[in-house]
Amino acid sequence: MLPAILQHGKGYHEMGPIRPPSEGKDRSLLLRVTRNCPWNRCEFCRTYKNKTYSLRSVEEIKADIDTVKALAGEIKATSWRLGFRGDIRQEVVTTFINENPALYSRAYNDPETVERRLESLANVVHWLSSGARTVFLQDANAPQIRTADLVEILHYLKVNFPTIERITSYARSKTIARKPLEDLKRLCEAGLSRLHIGLESGCDEVLACIQKGTTADEHILAGKKTKEAGIELSEYYMPGLGGKKWSKKHALESARVLNEIDPDFIRLRTLVPRLGTPLYDKIQAGEFEPLTEDEVVEEIALFVEHLDCHAYLASDQMCNLLWEVEGQLPGDKPAILQTIYDYLQKPLHERLKIQLERRLSSYLFIAGHLNRDLTAGVEAAWDAVNRGSPDAPGKVQKVLDAVKPAFI
Repeated sequence: MLPAILQHGKGYHEMGPIRPPSEGKDRSLLLRVTRNCPWNRCEFCRTYKNKTYSLRSVEEIKADIDTVKALAGEIKATSWRLGFRGDIRQEVVTTFINENPALYSRAYNDPETVERRLESLANVVHWLSSGARTVFLQDANAPQIRTADLVEILHYLKVNFPTIERITSYARSKTIARKPLEDLKRLCEAGLSRLHIGLESGCDEVLACIQKGTTADEHILAGKKTKEAGIELSEYYMPGLGGKKWSKKHALESARVLNEIDPDFIRLRTLVPRLGTPLYDKIQAGEFEPLTEDEVVEEIALFVEHLDCHAYLASDQMCNLLWEVEGQLPGDKPAILQTIYDYLQKPLHERLKIQLERRLSSYLFIAGHLNRDLTAGVEAAWDAVNRGSPDAPGKVQKVLDAVKPAFI
């Protein structure tokens, strides 16, 4: 007999659209605390465009936690019943789905409900298989809610799942800068382990241009408060966000701000202009001149050269070209820079080959195949690169412009 919350409730826990790659790698439980983004004006972002921000009640969120607990319990029970002693295997999941048609069969439910239940189940299964250690609070800015409410949610999570070791969330610098230090300390004590903050840039001109809604000084204040409260801090820098106009200042000022903050992690998230964003429209109108792949790498070199902090530098975003640019600062800084210099010193057509290989690899991971038009463009680009043709850069760029907007 299924628990009442699965029989009579939604049968799934609500999840938002995104999470940091590191949380995906760790197979974190995704728990939606707020819906969408309270700011939602950043000109490079389309994730929450045309979506309304709203708070979820503590009762709703606790009910989702109860659903997760019930699903986890049923999956484990199925594993023991099948003789797998709690191990989470595909056979266990398949059996659970087949034995519960009232939850997962389209004969009893509308397709959207079934899809949400299967997504929820998959998230819980992956979480259990990784040890049920990490939780990510969605969507864009969970600390926006009342501190007392978030503390209550954190306590409820920890009580119901003693295996949890880390709870993380996205946050805006503006929100954290305004939040009293004592509130942040309360959140840390309740179990909030890490904040992921989209610095994007430490250059005030760039921040104003993209309507980030914060300043370099607010970035510094928020970062320092987070660290002082005992919460780990992961800051995101967006190479290319200044375009050709502000590239150098964007790199230098971002390094300066991050040196002031001294976060635990600095993550590179290269700008990919996306259809449907104000920044894309500016590019089409000639109001913003984006960097080439090589210019982005040169900007990253300048940025890293001026970093003087103790963060772990990560390149764990699909939109980055050089995934191997990674290491612990300051010790690994020479090796990181050498990796960048080695790329920049390669002959042009070798660099173009790397660009094609890596960008197509990422695209195929998402799309699975190339359509006819794209295949023709890719073949033309490879031919030009292999022949060392002078028109190779243009043909490669045409392919990159077609595939990169699909990147997550």
